[in-house]
Amino acid sequence: MDKWEYATAPLLIHNTKQILDMWGEDGWELVTVLPGQNSEQLVAYFKRRKEQ
Repeated sequence: MDKWEYATAPLLIHNTKQILDMWGEDGWELVTVLPGQNSEQLVAYFKRRKEQ
């Protein structure tokens, strides 16, 4: 059975693509993006398969 690890990261609206590309390069898959504490911040939720 696969095991997963999870992470969250703040996303700045003016720099979203660069941040997501960086996480993707490290093997993280974007699960969802939700609003943050203010209108200029989003929170990205990621997962990746745990190495066994």
